[in-house]
Amino acid sequence: MASILLISLSACASAAGGPSIAGGVASYDALRSAREACVAKGGDLVRDEASSGQRMSDYACKRK
Repeated sequence: MASILLISLSACASAAGGPSIAGGVASYDALRSAREACVAKGGDLVRDEASSGQRMSDYACKRK
């Protein structure tokens, strides 16, 4: 019985990499990671004005 519970719980576990930057929910952590990666490339993370800003696909790294 315990092994079935363990298998069930492991199937629900999230990916080790955390939230997806490409198209996932625009959480604080995902936005922070995307912003840091963008700044490291010399850009600014900007939101598409026509979007809701709730998905990571609503943001893009634009060169300064």
